[in-house]
Amino acid sequence: TSYVCFSGVCGDEFSILRSPQSVIFRDGSWPIPGERIPDVAALTMGFSVEEDLPWPGLAVGDLFHRPRATVLVTVKGVDKLALPVKGFSYPIENAVPFSLDSVANAIHSLFSEETPVVLQLAPSEERVYMAGKANSVFEDLSVTLRQLRNRLFQNNSVLSSLPLNSLSRNNEVDLLFLSELQVLHDIASLLSRHKHLAKDHSPDLYSLELSGLEEVGKRYGEDSQQFKDASQILVDSLQKFADEMFNLYGGNAVVEVVAVKEFNSPLIRKTRSILQSSQSEKENPYNLAYPYNYNYSVIFNIILWMMIGLALAVIVISYNLWNMDPGYDSIIYRMTNQKIRMD
Repeated sequence: TSYVCFSGVCGDEFSILRSPQSVIFRDGSWPIPGERIPDVAALTMGFSVEEDLPWPGLAVGDLFHRPRATVLVTVKGVDKLALPVKGFSYPIENAVPFSLDSVANAIHSLFSEETPVVLQLAPSEERVYMAGKANSVFEDLSVTLRQLRNRLFQNNSVLSSLPLNSLSRNNEVDLLFLSELQVLHDIASLLSRHKHLAKDHSPDLYSLELSGLEEVGKRYGEDSQQFKDASQILVDSLQKFADEMFNLYGGNAVVEVVAVKEFNSPLIRKTRSILQSSQSEKENPYNLAYPYNYNYSVIFNIILWMMIGLALAVIVISYNLWNMDPGYDSIIYRMTNQKIRMD
């Protein structure tokens, strides 16, 4: 099973381009907290989250038929995209950076033996993470800036099919933007050669971050014709990519796009060091313990009763061995006695 989630943001907006019937989104303007977007992706895939999500935009849906893939595309530098009205869009409240690491970890822990496809990619920053079968499927995917530039000037690149309009193939900023569209095209193309992976029983995850449009806006200005053309080209490419991924997974995928003008704070991976002691004291002045995980009681009971059972078994076995009568309880002595009597 794989789940494709394509998340689109319009004016700091979270939009659903495609979704199967088993995942129900409600039509409304309910704001979604930016930090809870990964939880939406997890819930649509059927995974549990540590904290309840009281957001009315997502209904329960069919618990026994989960999507086969999730594709989440984050577009930076624009607060609204002219996406088709047939999907659902929700405003984002507190647009902070997020990652789908928690969703990827859940897939790894639950489907480790089936090696699902997990692909997290930010082309302009040369950040890439592949796990499971993604290593073999996307081994030819261009991920560095040099590879992307070379890929653009090959015969079957998007340069030969996209209407560039005011964009130029001689400008580095334009080429960066176009190279991200090339990545979208190549992902769908490479996956189409391995269609069997879209039909297995393990969910797949695609997380893509595009910042080429943001660079076009900085270079030419957001009122420029280049920015307008780039925005339209991006919308068309996203819709095509969403349709291709949706069809590759047999219509059992959620396609979402997140468009964010500017994140409120930079993405900081949580790490620990001895220099953080003073900071932690400020955040937790009363030295309160963290709330335990909801699995704690389950694990505690399993370990407790297993240890009690083992202890009782050892006591009973030891008692019986200590009080065993060799003449009657041991088959060795019984066989020996019979042989002596026969002699």
